[in-house]
Amino acid sequence: MLTTLRARALDVAQRYSGTGDRPLPGYLVLTAGYTAMTGVLLTAARRRAGADVARLEWGDLALTAVSTYRLSRLLTKDAISSPLRAPLTRFDGAGMPGEVNDQVAPQVEGRPVLHAVAELATCPFCTGQWVATTLVAGHVLAPGVTRLVTGILTATAGAEVLHYGHAALQRLEPGHDE
Repeated sequence: MLTTLRARALDVAQRYSGTGDRPLPGYLVLTAGYTAMTGVLLTAARRRAGADVARLEWGDLALTAVSTYRLSRLLTKDAISSPLRAPLTRFDGAGMPGEVNDQVAPQVEGRPVLHAVAELATCPFCTGQWVATTLVAGHVLAPGVTRLVTGILTATAGAEVLHYGHAALQRLEPGHDE
């Protein structure tokens, strides 16, 4: 039975991938991990807050949204965090100021779980789901610390917007360099 199930799973993966090498088993492992993490966080939140989990205020959600953006980019794009991604990725050129573009490293090709983790480590949209889940759970489990963290990340994102705006204004003024 396991052999038949494995053969069917490989057939589905091959039909889905076509000629590409999509790490479906790796995605499945990451999805299971995310689901387990979410279940643990929800259980802890429910126990912490009793039967009725605390509601998030709009301000907390706004801070969490901006913080999710900033932390996701920090983890997946910032040059300073590239050593964390380096075991699974390779440098693929400069990105936005202070950022780099990384790709899945050849050494993880054909290793579905590592390939999927490498994709997660280079995609701010993918990582955002994990970050948001963690930050929202933090608002229930450790609201004071989470507000401090989201405050720092939101201030950093705001400063980033101001830096880009300043640079754009400088480009409009003739004879000015950054």
